Parts: sequence; C-alpha cells; structure tokens
Amino acid sequence: MARKSIRVLSRNPLFLIAAFWLALATPAAAAVPGVQKFDGVDTAWLLPCATLVLMMTIPGLALFYGGMVRRKNVLSTLMQSFILVAIVSIQWVLFGYSLAFSPGSAFIGALSWAGLAGVSASQPYAAYSATVPHQAYMIYQCMFAVITPALITGAIAERMSFKGFLVFSIMWVTLIYDPLAHWVWGVGGWIHEMGALDFAGGTVVHISSGVAALAAALMVGPRHGYRHEPMPPHNLTMTVTGAGLLWV
Repeated sequence: MARKSIRVLSRNPLFLIAAFWLALATPAAAAVPGVQKFDGVDTAWLLPCATLVLMMTIPGLALFYGGMVRRKNVLSTLMQSFILVAIVSIQWVLFGYSLAFSPGSAFIGALSWAGLAGVSASQPYAAYSATVPHQAYMIYQCMFAVITPALITGAIAERMSFKGFLVFSIMWVTLIYDPLAHWVWGVGGWIHEMGALDFAGGTVVHISSGVAALAAALMVGPRHGYRHEPMPPHNLTMTVTGAGLLWV
C-alpha cells in the first residue's frame, strides 16, 4: 500500500516540484550572527506596521474585491481574504518562515526554523532584525506572505471553487513565494547576494502576485456568461472603502 502511494505521488507534477525545492535545501551552514540587545521603540514601531499590512488584507482587499463581484459571490470573495490569513499564518509558523529566511542554499532556506525552533521571542537575529525580537520580525514578514496570494484572488474572483482556491494558495505560497522571498530577502539568497534591495516587496510581492494573477486568469478563463449577460459590481461603496484602506 505504501509503495503504491509513493508511485502515485511520484507521478504528480506538484509533488515533483516540491521534492525539487526540498532537494535544493541544505542544512544551515552559515554562522548565526551575534545577538544584540533589542530596542523597545523599534519593536513598538514594527508591530503597528505589521498590523497595517494585515489591515491591507482584511478588511482592505476583502472589501475591495468583494464590492466588485456579483451579489451571489460576495461572501465567497470576502472569505478568500479571511481564510488566507488563517492558513498562510499556520503554514508560515510550521515551515514557511524557515524555507524563506533560515540560512540554507542560494535557492531555498533549510528547515532548521520549522515550528519557529530557534526563533526567539526576546532576542534579535542580527541578519534581519538587529534591534527587534526575531519573532516580531517573523510576524511582520508573515503579513506579506498573507497579502501576496490575496492579491491574486482578484484575477480568479467568481471563477474558482473554494476548495481549489485553498489548495492553489497553499501550493503557491510554498513553491513560489517562500523560495522567491529567500532569493531576495534571505541570508544567502542568490539575488540578495547580488546586492538587491527590495524594501517594499516590488519583486517578492507585486511582481510575483501580478504574474501569478495573469497566469491564473488565463488558465481559468472568463466568467460564464461574460459578454452575454450583465455583471454589474455588487457594491462600489465597499470597493472604494477597501481602496481607501489600502491607500492608508
């Protein structure tokens, strides 16, 4: 039975891609930078910043996209943003943050920080957060991991089942976002080592979600009845409110 399951998994292209990324991950070999004393003011600033990024997803994107769909699909569109906060946060704590930021290869982080092992709530990690607790930095980065797949949802609104959306989101964050974050932001990442500075996530967040949204829209195609029946937005007041929150 076990051999049969392995044969079935080995024919799955997603399984092969995941195995490829895990094969690239090597045990952490880089020395842990020296511990420094954290600064309370910096920490007090970082946490509200993380909260603001969270508000961009819920309720910002939820309202922005929810107002543009038809009335029958408004609840499912709102829930896409809300469920992403839950499932991506769990993924991030279990292994996502480790794949994205722990020292590993040039392409992917190791699993040495899986389950937040070694990610201190009271001590900084100098390579990323020289003056704030390592877990505070982890939470801040988690909010970007949440909003990036949420940006894609506008391209597949009203055209993907909720179950399919959940599977797609987890796979995309694990196979696309985490490695890309490591390339650009992670210690040892090949783009990071070239001296790239991506403070606002132009590459990790916006280019990746934009390209993924285009690919997803091309794959799922237009809505049923497009150009043959009216599809007015459900509530543009919600959309403008969401846009205002994103602007803030």
